[in-house]
Amino acid sequence: MAEPYTYRCSLEWNGSNRDYNTFSRSHKVGFEGKAAIEMTAAPEYKGDPTRLDPEDLLVAALASCQMLTYLAIASMSKVEVLEYRDEAVGKVEKADGKMRMTRVILRPKIVLAPGSNRDRAAGLVTKAHEQCFIANSVTSQVIVEPEFEVR
Repeated sequence: MAEPYTYRCSLEWNGSNRDYNTFSRSHKVGFEGKAAIEMTAAPEYKGDPTRLDPEDLLVAALASCQMLTYLAIASMSKVEVLEYRDEAVGKVEKADGKMRMTRVILRPKIVLAPGSNRDRAAGLVTKAHEQCFIANSVTSQVIVEPEFEVR
């Protein structure tokens, strides 16, 4: 079993939430030794549409973890990837009486080096999904619909 790892962030908001319709949803999230990010609520919850929100970051975390896991497994399996792009989409809706991210669809477009085995590369997508610890940490359905190109 791998060692447990710990990840930390700090969060800061100030103002007054006296009026639900007008209080600022803007806040700062900091990470030790890394750049802080300015965040807000999703626009549907009166947030600033030009800033990142938790829903954006959840979709990004799932897409990024899938990509990084895939690239690592492909590298160890001698499958050379030249390019990886994704247009991930998350859906928030009421389920089980609660608002939640019910589904995230990842649509990676993976460009392989000449001579690559497309079937082997496709099988590694499933393996990466099974090993992606962010996907393993959420109850949302995570669907991966890859496309491949060999250059």
